[in-house]
Amino acid sequence: MESNAVVSSDSRHSSPSLNVVFHISPIIRITLLGLYTALMLPLPFLSQAVDAPVSPNVLWIGISLGAIIVYAAMTEQVIVDDQQIQVTYPRWVKPVFRKGWSLPWNEVKALKPRTTGQGGLVYYFLSQSGQGYLLPMRIAGFAQLVRIVQQKTGIDTTDVRPLAQPWMYFILFGFTLLLFLVDIWTVTTAFSVGLP
Repeated sequence: MESNAVVSSDSRHSSPSLNVVFHISPIIRITLLGLYTALMLPLPFLSQAVDAPVSPNVLWIGISLGAIIVYAAMTEQVIVDDQQIQVTYPRWVKPVFRKGWSLPWNEVKALKPRTTGQGGLVYYFLSQSGQGYLLPMRIAGFAQLVRIVQQKTGIDTTDVRPLAQPWMYFILFGFTLLLFLVDIWTVTTAFSVGLP
């Protein structure tokens, strides 16, 4: 999976300047949005079928708000140029959800691994002031990003790997499709049994 890379050249210089934009990997975006939909979509139908005290309309509103939040998280962009690495989001996301961050290359002191609660490894940029910045790991073109990090900071990134491999998301996507089939069966059964 490739990033949306742009290398711009300045006519005043003989060498091109770096300007690369990375987006969340499409398989990750599709899988997570699909999983959210598969988990949430049956709830209003089941609420109606069993005459639950929670109105289906309330559930639709909650699901819609949740979908906006999940989608907003999937709009993350990583921009690298000759001066800095920057994690940013579209203008409509920043005021409400996430603001992002930027870190000049000359401020990067180290790249430190941390173990997650599930046993995986994530990496943090450690700045000269001691502040940590999470290295984005779910982007398309991750291998290219870590090569740029090594080139710009001199830090050895040979052992830096994505938090989850693409094949893991393909498996999760397959289970998500199965969950959609279960959803269809569940909603159909609930309506045939629960409604008069």
